[in-house]
Amino acid sequence: MNITIIGTGYVGLTTGVVFNFLGHKVTCLDIDEKKIEKLKKASLPFYEPGLKQMLSLTSKKIHFTTEPKEAVADADAIFITVGTPSLSDGSPDLSFVREAARTIGKYLNSRTVVVNKSTVPIGSGNWVEALISEALSENGTKHSFAVASNPEFLREGAALHDALYPDRVVVGSDNGQALETLYALYKPVLEQTFTAPNFLPRPEGLSAIPFITTNLASAELIKYAANSFLALKISFINEIGELAERVGANITEIAKAIGLDKRIGARFLQAGIGWGGSCFGKDTAALEATAREYGIPMHTIRASREINNRQRERVVEKLLHELKILKGKTIGILGLAFKPQTDDLRESAALDIAKRLIERGVTLRVHDPVAMDCAREQYPDLNLSFQTEAEEVAQNADAIILATEWPEYRDLNWENISKKMRQPLLLDGRNFLDKERLIRAGFRYLGIGR
Repeated sequence: MNITIIGTGYVGLTTGVVFNFLGHKVTCLDIDEKKIEKLKKASLPFYEPGLKQMLSLTSKKIHFTTEPKEAVADADAIFITVGTPSLSDGSPDLSFVREAARTIGKYLNSRTVVVNKSTVPIGSGNWVEALISEALSENGTKHSFAVASNPEFLREGAALHDALYPDRVVVGSDNGQALETLYALYKPVLEQTFTAPNFLPRPEGLSAIPFITTNLASAELIKYAANSFLALKISFINEIGELAERVGANITEIAKAIGLDKRIGARFLQAGIGWGGSCFGKDTAALEATAREYGIPMHTIRASREINNRQRERVVEKLLHELKILKGKTIGILGLAFKPQTDDLRESAALDIAKRLIERGVTLRVHDPVAMDCAREQYPDLNLSFQTEAEEVAQNADAIILATEWPEYRDLNWENISKKMRQPLLLDGRNFLDKERLIRAGFRYLGIGR
């Protein structure tokens, strides 16, 4: 098929590269000329494990452009994968979706399935259909098209794995043509008939992927419900963790025990300084905003967001309890990205904590394996001292915060690090490090919920 992807962020570029790998002709459209020029040279605008290798397999067969006419005109399927950032009231900003829909209507000249893959509120499929129809009428043209919702469930840091070996593929549409087109498009993934790339082998025993078909509204709500439930699990274990600290319990052992219950499951029960990234914060806010339109108070969703914000403040409280005075202190932060294996800083717990500490007069020394260039570019006014080596955040520091659980931090020379510090205090914000080793190295160790 001829596939067009509008938007070349994490979702769009991953989706385009994977469809191209599966044998489809893919055109990726973006208004950002600098980004498109980089992609034409096989240079990635962000860090995602394996994506550069996958792009090298497809770079001669995938096309990048800023010209909407050549991208839209003859497409069999057009995927809208633009950003939907939060507005001040929590509702999503749909201006990029609107522009994408009107662009499709302006240049469409073939029978096409238009697919909302961006995370959009309930009713957006109908809205996109109306926008395209309106643009077609303005041009005096009539072309047959169908609209579908195909929410993405890609984890940053594992996006390629999730695209090739998903838990499920969800498609919402009332149009038979749309369902048939998307089934055909995803068939190699659904039946796992493609040859797996050497650097990303197929999980053992995986032979088929569920294909879930539903209406537009259900597909749109599935995405919000899934992310909100995962956010709830994290906030739940963090709330239990605060109680565990007070009573002398260990949240790591508690999470392990309750996670063995098959009704609960072990995933997303890691206590720490809270969730971040481009999805959980934005999607919980959007779900709450949508529910308000229908007069429904989302009590659990609101509580989840409040608990998550509380986790960042707890870090400051712990440091105040140990150091008594923060003004004039030097603190090191290990990890800036919201999670390992990405350079994404959106809703980063580390940066939220950094801002709170700077407000209290703290000098910050920071390190991240891949996200420091992004931090310099996106936060030029934030007073951070970037260190090229992780151990250098300890120089004359009064404390270190482990904010992102990059694997390489576990293997640092902690004995040497403690000797560089004024006070060997370590706050493990992810309960990730070897507590006993750190204590032997001379650290006063603080975890979360234990």
